[in-house]
Amino acid sequence: MDRLLNPAYHALTGPHADLAEARGRVRKYPVDVAPFLGLPDAPTPQDWADAAELVGAGHTVALMRPELPVPDVFKVEADFDLLQYAAPPSFGVVDPEVNVLGADDVPDMLALVALTDPGPFRARTIALGTYLGLRRDGELIAMAGERMHPTGYVEISAVCTHPDHRGQGLATRLLRAVAAGIEHTGAQPFLHTGGTNTTAIRLYESLGFTVTNRMKVTVLQPR
Repeated sequence: MDRLLNPAYHALTGPHADLAEARGRVRKYPVDVAPFLGLPDAPTPQDWADAAELVGAGHTVALMRPELPVPDVFKVEADFDLLQYAAPPSFGVVDPEVNVLGADDVPDMLALVALTDPGPFRARTIALGTYLGLRRDGELIAMAGERMHPTGYVEISAVCTHPDHRGQGLATRLLRAVAAGIEHTGAQPFLHTGGTNTTAIRLYESLGFTVTNRMKVTVLQPR
């Protein structure tokens, strides 16, 4: 299976193996890093049972891949459609104004995410890769960074701009700046957006991004 069809699993068994919590063949990110579960490309009943044990009763986890039948060991809490996009060749552009964000920036990052809701971002999400931001008068007004790293690819995520600073092209600048770092390593940038997020879809397609897969996020809880 193409690694992009199962990015969490191929990241957690590849470049993010040092972050993975494991049971049998199943992997997941720590809860303060990301909500994602990684199942093998063709999960067996034993894999699903191991996943339920790994997640634990009363906890939820997100599965990101094309729609997959869910056995009775889990109940589905929610699901929604995603579009997966690949960046065009040589998309990245180094931007001298952006700053690399570190641990001291996490409170500001969490505040910006709470205001803009670009998707899951937690206290240790910054451990997944490089995050870049733009500040004005000391305030973090826009950011983007790297999330899942299936071998040969790096996902751009947490693309967000403060509402007071939209319409200035900041998201595009950060997309290109993050992509430049990814391309420098020889990897291919890709990203996801909600299937009904027409604003993001228009932006990505205007920049030359192309759809690679139609994905589903399924939020699961062990029974």
